Amino acid sequence: MTQRSVVRTWLTRAGFTAGVSMLVMGAATAQPVKGLYIAGEGGASFNQDQTARLSPVFPSGRDHYQAGVTGIGSLGYGLGNGFRVEVEGNYRNNRLQQFRSSTFPSSVGGRQQGYGVMANALFDMDIGKSWVFPYFGAGIGYGWQAMNTYVHAPNGAFDQHVGGTTGNFAYQGIFGLSFPVPWVVGLSATAEYRFYTLMGPNGHHATATGIYGGWDKTKEFGVSSGNRDTRTDFKHSLMLGLRYEFNPAPPPPKPVAAPMPIPAPAPTRTYLVFFDWDSAELSTRAKAVVAAAARNSTSVQVTHIEVSGYTDTSAAHPGHRGEAYNMALSQRRANTVKEELVRDGVAAGLITTQGFGESHPLVVTAANTREPQNRRVEIDFK
Repeated sequence: MTQRSVVRTWLTRAGFTAGVSMLVMGAATAQPVKGLYIAGEGGASFNQDQTARLSPVFPSGRDHYQAGVTGIGSLGYGLGNGFRVEVEGNYRNNRLQQFRSSTFPSSVGGRQQGYGVMANALFDMDIGKSWVFPYFGAGIGYGWQAMNTYVHAPNGAFDQHVGGTTGNFAYQGIFGLSFPVPWVVGLSATAEYRFYTLMGPNGHHATATGIYGGWDKTKEFGVSSGNRDTRTDFKHSLMLGLRYEFNPAPPPPKPVAAPMPIPAPAPTRTYLVFFDWDSAELSTRAKAVVAAAARNSTSVQVTHIEVSGYTDTSAAHPGHRGEAYNMALSQRRANTVKEELVRDGVAAGLITTQGFGESHPLVVTAANTREPQNRRVEIDFK
């Protein structure tokens, strides 16, 4: 097997392997093409050698072609879930480079042209890159093969002309990459490989003169005509193109960062307990504040609890006697709060009390003024 044949055999297997690999990747996220689109592409066409079948009229051999050109135009519809379907028309043109025969050497000329109509199903994938989207698919249809070639053996020993058009069913495998054009919404550039097969045999009318005839045997010089059949036609294509979507799917929303969790508020470390005028008794509201302080003392680090009592500047007795009275009243208030904390489960050894009388008011007032905000006890966690 020649090196060129090895390369072409490898390309054939690579095409099928790529298709199978893409099917395995079917679980990948779909990149939806939605609605109507058109596409066009062009590039190089590579024919595998085509075997001329042994016949009673003409010698056998293999047609070897130069790399040629191919062009494809398609109209399709995206289903919005990654799948799309399309109808395409295709054209390929390759010049005959050599007729490989074990019977005689030859020179050749002419070309083979192919065209067809295919129905394709494709799947587009999202691999997490915004600039490239792979796709793969397959198609079936009908193709035609037009021949206009000649073969000349030295000294006129064999001269053959092959012409005419034949048709047969065709199928193909497709693998490509699309690159969205950011400045034109809906437009993508494409790079694509296709493995295209026209089913065989394909028969063309041929006329030959010379001494080489059917069954690869020599004969008397004469004229022969009839069908020249070739086996299944395999072609590989590498192309670049453009695809335009008339109703492109909107881009996926940008991921929204998860909101930062709101830290739980730190437990209060200072509580205020208010008293009626000239009273050291706890109201219902005051008892609730002391109970909350007792509960929260277990959820923060506490070495000791300071309970400080205060009064406003008014007094039940005037003058210095009133100041002394208020000092004693503030201490009684502090002691009352301590007793309530102990009843609510706080260890008595953690608690210290002190009365400050009329000093350190929350609200500064004139002398002998009743101010509810100043008649208080402060509970501080230390």
